[in-house]
Amino acid sequence: MTMIKPSSLRLAVGIASCLALTPVAGADQLEQAQAIEGKTTQEAAQSQSRINRRADSSLAMRQEIEQIQAQISNLEIYRDHLQHLVSNQQVEAQSLRDQITEIKETRQGIVPLMYRMLGGLEQWLANDIPLKADQRQARVEKLKAMMGRADVADSEKFRRILEAYQIERDYGSKLDAYQDTIALNGRDIQVDVLHLGRVSLVARRLDGQQHWVWSTRDEKWIELDASAGEAVDKAFAVAQKQVAPSLLSLPLSANQGVKS
Repeated sequence: MTMIKPSSLRLAVGIASCLALTPVAGADQLEQAQAIEGKTTQEAAQSQSRINRRADSSLAMRQEIEQIQAQISNLEIYRDHLQHLVSNQQVEAQSLRDQITEIKETRQGIVPLMYRMLGGLEQWLANDIPLKADQRQARVEKLKAMMGRADVADSEKFRRILEAYQIERDYGSKLDAYQDTIALNGRDIQVDVLHLGRVSLVARRLDGQQHWVWSTRDEKWIELDASAGEAVDKAFAVAQKQVAPSLLSLPLSANQGVKS
């Protein structure tokens, strides 16, 4: 029979005890491992959630930044546009100031010119043949009254004076007939008057029995003989469109009378 030493017995008992405790210790470690794994998974999920939120926030911020950059770009374009407009307006404003200065200078010169033109018309009427004299004089008086009116622009005043000069010019190239009153031997007589430009001014009594021609030398009416009266009647018929235009033979006002 084999004898077991006490030390060997104690070693065997320790091993048996360890073997008996091993299943319990393994279970605890598994639970701890599972707990750690679960906690790790939860923390990982939380971290991923935070990452997702930060990614979304970063994307939103990036979009906002892009929108702001687009707005800034639009504002810069609009700023450049406004600067161009302001620059152009400054040029226009300077141009207007220059024009106003020129207008003032022009007005200072044009007003005296208009008065001189009216004076020229009056002098012309005084030296011209008595062709529609009352009508022409009334036109000049109307223009003179217009010059003192503040409600008529200088441009309109100048236009009307030029119009009067145009009318005066047209008198020199027309064949025209009209009725008027002339002074003969101290009496006013109603007559038909005809003028061919300014070279011939003749008159005929309304019954056609007498004819006169204006003498620029004597500045009066001179009676014509019967033969000259026939030519005058023909000229009246042409001027009044009673017959077709034809060659006319009229006495010239400049050749009539003798200056005393």
